[in-house]
Amino acid sequence: MDLRPGVSLSTRVRFPEELPITAHVVELANGIDEHQIIIVAGETGSGKTTQLPKICFAMGRGTQARIGCTQPRRIAASSVAARVAHELDSALGDVVGYQVRFTDKIKATSSVKFMTDGILLAEIQSDPLLRAYDTLIIDEAHERSLNIDFLLGFLKRLLPRRRDLRVIISSATLEIERFATFFNNAPVIQVSGRTYPVDVLYRPPSDDEADLADLVANTVNEITELDPRGDILVFLPGEREIREAAGEIEQRALPHTVVLPLYSRLSAAEQQRVFHSGPGRRVVLATNVAETSLTIPGIVYVVDPGLARINRYDVRTGVSQLLVEDISRASADQRKGRCGRVQSGVCFRLYEEQDYVTRPAHTDPEIKRVGLAGVILRMKSLRLGDIEEFPFLDPPPQRAINEGYRTLEELGALEEGQLTQIGEQLGRLPLDPRLGRMILGGREENALREVVIIASVLGLQDPRDRPQAVQQKADEAHRKFREEGSDFVAYLKLWAFWQDARKRLSRRQLQKICHDNFLNYNRMREWEEIHDQIVRILKDLNFKPGAQPASGEQIHRALLPGLLSKIGMYNPEGRNYFGARQTRFVIHPSSSLARKPPAWVMAAELVETSQLFARTVAKLDPAWLEHAGGSLCRRSHADPHWEQKQGQVMAKEQVTLYGLPIVKDRSVAYARYNQPLCRELFLT
Repeated sequence: MDLRPGVSLSTRVRFPEELPITAHVVELANGIDEHQIIIVAGETGSGKTTQLPKICFAMGRGTQARIGCTQPRRIAASSVAARVAHELDSALGDVVGYQVRFTDKIKATSSVKFMTDGILLAEIQSDPLLRAYDTLIIDEAHERSLNIDFLLGFLKRLLPRRRDLRVIISSATLEIERFATFFNNAPVIQVSGRTYPVDVLYRPPSDDEADLADLVANTVNEITELDPRGDILVFLPGEREIREAAGEIEQRALPHTVVLPLYSRLSAAEQQRVFHSGPGRRVVLATNVAETSLTIPGIVYVVDPGLARINRYDVRTGVSQLLVEDISRASADQRKGRCGRVQSGVCFRLYEEQDYVTRPAHTDPEIKRVGLAGVILRMKSLRLGDIEEFPFLDPPPQRAINEGYRTLEELGALEEGQLTQIGEQLGRLPLDPRLGRMILGGREENALREVVIIASVLGLQDPRDRPQAVQQKADEAHRKFREEGSDFVAYLKLWAFWQDARKRLSRRQLQKICHDNFLNYNRMREWEEIHDQIVRILKDLNFKPGAQPASGEQIHRALLPGLLSKIGMYNPEGRNYFGARQTRFVIHPSSSLARKPPAWVMAAELVETSQLFARTVAKLDPAWLEHAGGSLCRRSHADPHWEQKQGQVMAKEQVTLYGLPIVKDRSVAYARYNQPLCRELFLT
């Protein structure tokens, strides 16, 4: 195939022979020249990420404005930029640079800029037509994160207004037809190359393999007995699991073996070690960044426990959280494909074959997994317009949109469709808006340290186990964590117990103490993981915990603005609570407040089983509600009358929140509400 008239490629840019995409360079250059948008499909390892920006650069693009390349993860943006700079014989930050949150290595004269998709979205606010770019490459589009869906919708709108802009959507071979249709039947260019066969072995855990670190280390050991030389890639859900597995593998003292972690918080130098093979055999322990974003050369064996951290909305709590769950079949196949690039490989799946068969075919796009309050908040913060009007690849249902708006109004983030000051602050916190609102409350009330501990457990299943057969025994073990009047404060006691045990005990002993105290070890660790993530986010934003421990009142006043729709007023006749918006509920029997129900409560969640139960409950002072409710409070006035002593017309004020009376018969000056009537009463 020849280049189209007027298209040329610089001979100074070379393309590696061994990459499948190299055979398609001319076809891709012609496609980029001829069409405003093209879809490039190819399996991970075909060279899309590194070679597409080089093709654009070789065509002479990136001179007047930049070639922008987005990546879903910081670690990919920085390491791919380093790779492309090396291939173009230039120092990183010169011709090729990158920008991620808190770090950039780029000059005003750089032609190619790698960045996370969040960085490009943020640039829209100051550059709504993205004039800084003549070419945009959206990489890993099949991941369908919220950021990617925002970019796809934004670009669909932008293209008719920027005829000079070229857009390349780069994806694994999933969903290609949907991308093409979404962009008005854009042309698709396939660049997949040959791969070697990969055998799959199913190796579920045995009874004596206590946890994931054990299971992984044993599997690496078994591979070593078969082949002590071939490089191994192990997928793990997060940083803590990587550290624990590394510790277990190192204890095995395998010969000629170097264990290399790979996750986003490592320094650039530590990340780069993974890409260089040395004299020993490498065991790379990676998060799912290695699933599609990065290709690690020379992998012969893949070990896949079938787990990942995935953001998901919990209807019970109204909170979206990153939780560990089983990956889809598509993700499992992507992981399998990480070996078999240079020779035949073997993938060890650490679960049953039947388990693989019953998994969902694909991971849902993020917009289908998260609460829309956070989506609406981000769209408002990024000025992307109304969610109803936005061209999403998967438009969310109207019912979910309405619920999202209602949540933001409850949190005080929206008034008459516009972001309030609280909304602006919440938009800067990369957290679920409900948790974010509690954290802002924690800052206001000087209870930040305590609120972060409580907020990080609210999206999780209760870490205290109550097995049916030994419920009484479990309740006995949990009694030391109870706090009369507040299940929230009970979490602080449980946290202190865990932190103390973590300092003193080995991992095995920690598992035993959890078992003896009817605590779920994995959930306790999950809680700590989420807590540490939130602490890191707040550190980046300069949120500082108070010097003194907070009182119970400070803690509950801080949590309240995030839980306003889950308050209740006791109804002695029905022995239940009147809740917001005409609901009725009872306190769950597992709560320390169940035996002596207080007059007012707030709850973390309302769960419908045999009846509507409030779980994780605390006593509430109704005097706090008027301040916390703000513009959600409704006021009415009765009995306006002239009061001689006051020298003005007074009336009795009633204040309600979600239909619940929070102020009764308060005497107020009536002139603020009805001046003409006051004048009339004064004259008569």
